[in-house]
Amino acid sequence: MITDPQGSLLALILAFCRIGGCFMLMPGFSSARLPMQIRLFVSLGLSLAVLPMIWDTIYPKTTADPATLGLMIAAETMVGVVFGLIARLYTVGLQFAGTAIATAISFTGPPGGDIMEDATENQLTSMLSLAGLLVLLILNFHHTVVRALLDSYTTIPLAQGIEPRRMLITLTDTLSATFTIVLRLMSPFLIYSIMFNVAVGLINKMAPQIPVYFISTPYALLGGVFLLYLGIAAILEEFVKGFATVFTGL
Repeated sequence: MITDPQGSLLALILAFCRIGGCFMLMPGFSSARLPMQIRLFVSLGLSLAVLPMIWDTIYPKTTADPATLGLMIAAETMVGVVFGLIARLYTVGLQFAGTAIATAISFTGPPGGDIMEDATENQLTSMLSLAGLLVLLILNFHHTVVRALLDSYTTIPLAQGIEPRRMLITLTDTLSATFTIVLRLMSPFLIYSIMFNVAVGLINKMAPQIPVYFISTPYALLGGVFLLYLGIAAILEEFVKGFATVFTGL
């Protein structure tokens, strides 16, 4: 029997704010292809599931004062948003790598519909993004996010409030680590592009009457696709390995 219905409901609302704020931006769960009702029920169900584990942390700090409760709701939502942004920025890094790879190998056809979002995207970028997200979901990356959210109640207490400086440092560290990993993933294609274009330039100097740059595009695409065929497994493997490092190392 619930002895304090009001306090229990407020504790659930505060837990839902942090978890819902994270799932609002977490890749895969925040996709435009996923109905909003499903996202809402997943966040609510997870809040109910983890509430007993964090009950002693949340319940003693609940209050019925409207001003204090409003500030706590805003702070909890922002904390969840930061955790969601960390995962979001990491997956966006793979989209950036896909765009850079497509440009390097001359895969610059007309963009098509994005599989995950209501936007247009290069087919190669869309394929890499979807493959990376599917592998992360298969390996239960959302468990890492939920575990980090539960641990955050120790490092970021409920009534501590918003710390903009700490949040900005966390996001900038995420961008720095993500860019390092992404640069390592797309570096073979950048080197291939430089070598191929230097070779084409030398050939053009030797035979200036031949439009080498127009003729070379299919060969650049052929070599780039073959290189992608050889390296896509390693790209996805390194991308998945880096997620836990970036997310838990901040």
